[in-house]
Amino acid sequence: GDILDDYLRTDGVWILTRNKQFYKTNNEKECAEKCEAERNFNCRAFLFTRKKLQCLTLAENAKMTVMFNSADAVLYEKKIYLLQCKKGIGKDYRGMEAKTRRGIPCQKWAEKTPHNPNYTPEKHPSAGLDENYCRNPDGDESGPWCYTTDPATRFDYCNIPECESQCMQCNGEDYHGEVSRTESGLECQRWDAQEPHMHGFTLKHFPEKDLKMNYCRNPDGELRPWCFTTSRTKRWEYCNIPRCTTHPPVSGLGSQCLSGKGEDYRGRIAITESGNACQHWNTQFPHRHSWIPDRYPCKGLEENYCRNPDGEKRPWCYTTSSVRWEYCAIPHCDGTEQGIVGMSNAPVQVSLSEECYRGKGQSYRGTTSITASGKKCQAWNSMFPHRHEKTPDRFPNADLRDNYCRNPDGHNSPWCFTTDPSMTWEYCNLKRCDDHTQE
Repeated sequence: GDILDDYLRTDGVWILTRNKQFYKTNNEKECAEKCEAERNFNCRAFLFTRKKLQCLTLAENAKMTVMFNSADAVLYEKKIYLLQCKKGIGKDYRGMEAKTRRGIPCQKWAEKTPHNPNYTPEKHPSAGLDENYCRNPDGDESGPWCYTTDPATRFDYCNIPECESQCMQCNGEDYHGEVSRTESGLECQRWDAQEPHMHGFTLKHFPEKDLKMNYCRNPDGELRPWCFTTSRTKRWEYCNIPRCTTHPPVSGLGSQCLSGKGEDYRGRIAITESGNACQHWNTQFPHRHSWIPDRYPCKGLEENYCRNPDGEKRPWCYTTSSVRWEYCAIPHCDGTEQGIVGMSNAPVQVSLSEECYRGKGQSYRGTTSITASGKKCQAWNSMFPHRHEKTPDRFPNADLRDNYCRNPDGHNSPWCFTTDPSMTWEYCNLKRCDDHTQE
């Protein structure tokens, strides 16, 4: 593979570091080779400037020192030094844990008191014996250890979590690890805090999403785990969670009928409820979209089959017509039909009971969640991507459920906040009920 695959890249940043070496190189790969070959210190990262083609190999990474903006620079950090977990017996563990499992601080590997060490940086230069960090230079089956600062205890093992609990399957919706920094090194904001960023991702609203402490999580079906940051200038950012090497457990063949919202539906229906053929998930024509199968490996986005990757009310697909997307008619697992295409009164009944409103629509209680221009609605209890005050707690009588169109504040008609960051809110794709249509 590419030598740069072992590094985490961050554009536009610089870090302050004491131990560094300057080199003249033509590109990032050459700079990475200098880092690998560095003998003056353990090279944990390197900086490369595009204009000057300058390469700086560094003894520190962003976890260990101060980081600030620098437009022309690119920071590459060795991933092995960013992982705070061990694989197997942890012979290549290079994290920064520096106390034993009983909480005793570790002795520095280069020092001779209170214990005279057999393993030193001089004798084992490639074992990563830096500072007083836990390491496993002798391949001990019980994992990383260190000499302790307690004269009565020569050495003890360290409590390093297994990487399988610190890695993610699929898109990390089930990730329960303890990484709490973003991919650029920013500390995560606690989920139960509203400073510096207000949001709706609270334990009360998402009790099943394990929103503990300030750990990276994926409560809303993003590409991978993320968090709000403690920086006022950066609302949120993805976290650098490694992918698990083992495959997720296979849960049968998936359901061939509709139960719940149909998120586990893996049947082969590929036509919408109005009779439109579905667009293949791996194509961008006629509709461009972001539900690319490679990005979402566990969502079952095969061929052009109806699926529910985003927690919609039921399975859907992009269509091959001018209509961007539509729901599909999937038979219920209990044997009842969800809806039969071709019954002339079915669309009319739907449009009367759910797809129209009276007056200004303050009494509308349908389940439409699409705006007039086709954008999906943001959930009322969410502050993402738009921060707002129209919450279920503040408007208890407005039925602000899920992301359904509503009119809690006397607008002209039902509306919602949109999931498009560039458009805060929009009226919904609804018509007014009039007496003639009703007859």
